[in-house]
Amino acid sequence: MSTPSLPAAPVSATASLRHGLFEDVQALFTGTLFVGIAMMMFAQAGLLTGSTAGLAFVLHYATGWPFGLIFFAINIPFYWFAWTRVGRTFTVKTFICVGALSLITEMGPRLIHIDYLHPAFAAIAGGLLMGSGLLFLARHRSSLGGATIASLYLQDRYGIRAGKVQMAIDCCVVLLALWVVPFERVAWSVLAAVIMGVFLAVSHRPGRYAGQ
Repeated sequence: MSTPSLPAAPVSATASLRHGLFEDVQALFTGTLFVGIAMMMFAQAGLLTGSTAGLAFVLHYATGWPFGLIFFAINIPFYWFAWTRVGRTFTVKTFICVGALSLITEMGPRLIHIDYLHPAFAAIAGGLLMGSGLLFLARHRSSLGGATIASLYLQDRYGIRAGKVQMAIDCCVVLLALWVVPFERVAWSVLAAVIMGVFLAVSHRPGRYAGQ
């Protein structure tokens, strides 16, 4: 009588979901492009976003300096936190995505122009585009710096949903812009931040996706 063979050991979930180089490249590019399009929509409609991008928008509106350059410079201090608390691979990917977003926002107006854009549409479509882009990046262990780094860290470490943290920080940053941007534009900007935060809170929950 033969001895029954033992079943093969199951492949770990992490191994089965590990991303290859091509998967990372296409996801990081697509996510950054989505956020870049949302940024261009916000800029044309006169809206703001949160995190370091929001601060860059405020400085851009107040000084007229190029948004891409300001955004890249503001994120530099956050790389140290990401390097020491989140990981080197995450930091390198984030650095590349921030640089790519800065380039997209600088080159974008030369490639696309919308003749009319209502701020309500910009808030809704831009919020969803930005949320989708950040979701792509988060699932491939990257971000666009600033509050996104903090929100992903808090979710991974303490289980606090990244979308809720992101929404709270973004709304605070947007409200700080009342001294630069008219109230109506700030209100639309808060709507965009809420839409993006709710999208991330629903779509990016702890333990739901384990891609590496």
